[in-house]
Amino acid sequence: MVLHYTAMASAEAALDRLSDPDAEVSAHYLIGADGTLWQLVREADRAWHAGQGEWRGHGDVNSRSVGIELDNRGDHPFAEAQMAALERLLPEIMGRWSIPAHGVIGHSDMAPGRKRDPGRKFDWRRLARQGLALDPDVDPAALRDSRPAPPDAFDAPLRALGYSGNVPLETRIGAFLMRFRPQRMGSPSRGDLALALGAAETLGIDRTTPTA
Repeated sequence: MVLHYTAMASAEAALDRLSDPDAEVSAHYLIGADGTLWQLVREADRAWHAGQGEWRGHGDVNSRSVGIELDNRGDHPFAEAQMAALERLLPEIMGRWSIPAHGVIGHSDMAPGRKRDPGRKFDWRRLARQGLALDPDVDPAALRDSRPAPPDAFDAPLRALGYSGNVPLETRIGAFLMRFRPQRMGSPSRGDLALALGAAETLGIDRTTPTA
């Protein structure tokens, strides 16, 4: 499951573009800021929402995922009605296709550097608290460690989580932090590293062994 923002002026404008065959872009669902839900493509059919990228070693993400577009420009918080509609939709899709919480990702996760959506304003923690996204189990004290962390130490846990090893490590770290620590800026810290290691461990993955 891949979450996106539309980066357009309105849901109606996004709906027109997603419905235009000449645009060569589509999604299974579009959710307006007011909570209106449109299904544009059958879940069993391929939609053109992900583009180039990979997740957990698999390319052609379009053929193996459900895409949900959220009416948002990326520069403001997502509306309450919209988030509530998403929270109703996600469990239904996850149940139909046996998608685990860690299988709900952002466009920026599978295409780091190329895509930024759903961006820093999206409330991943809200989904995680409901079991609708990955919720890393990390000691809060470890997260507060502001000492610099060696960037190379992020490589294995980020690969284990699913981030492509074909993308520069700095870009992968940036995508990971944009999702899991959206308020953090600057060089990666040991607290950031603790979060990456904890996320991999939450999935029961050997944090030292890449999977892709």
